[in-house]
Amino acid sequence: MEQTISKTNAWEGGSRPYSVSYGKMMMWFFLVTDALTFSGFLAAYGFSRFKYQDVWPQAEVVFTHFPFIHGDHPLLFVALMTFILIMSSVTMVLAVNYGHKMEKKKVILWLSLTIVGGAMFLGSQAWEWGHFIHGTEHGRMLADGSMMHGANLVMNEYGHPLFADYFFFITGFHGFHVFSGVIILSIILINVIKGTYEKRGHYEMVEKVGLYWHFVDLVWVFVFTFFYLV
Repeated sequence: MEQTISKTNAWEGGSRPYSVSYGKMMMWFFLVTDALTFSGFLAAYGFSRFKYQDVWPQAEVVFTHFPFIHGDHPLLFVALMTFILIMSSVTMVLAVNYGHKMEKKKVILWLSLTIVGGAMFLGSQAWEWGHFIHGTEHGRMLADGSMMHGANLVMNEYGHPLFADYFFFITGFHGFHVFSGVIILSIILINVIKGTYEKRGHYEMVEKVGLYWHFVDLVWVFVFTFFYLV
């Protein structure tokens, strides 16, 4: 419950201007630790890329595919994935907003659209992984005269093996966060439909999962920037 703080006695103590529930505070603690984890992964990626910059693959050369469209379209599909995830963050904001207003039907609508956006992103990422693993038609000639197509954890046709390792690990770890978020959002949506939060008198749970979802979206912006653009 919000508390009104008088300007005359603000320094007298007893007020709680930053009153935060235990659950919300624990969510912030989790997000801070998770942010440090992703920071470590991206820092390691940056170090490896700097160390092997002469043989490091260029993302705009590797990720040129787009479903059902022939020809090269550098990073276009990744940009579409990013747009989808950012829009899901917008729908999450609307769900939280209408939760504060106790408008159940609109919370259901925007929460459902957030789940759809997350599912679309996961499907797009799965397609991108499949293309990356199977590789291009021309492949790469190995020392023994055989052709190497696609990528795995040992070698890849695109260049330095660490490129594929970081791709699988960083995007996979982020994808796991998105998948977990979709599952949690689905559970929250069921509770909203059942009227659980109407009975509690607040939609704070929607706000807490919203914090997680915004974090996942923000992390992808950094992954997209450092892995695909820089």
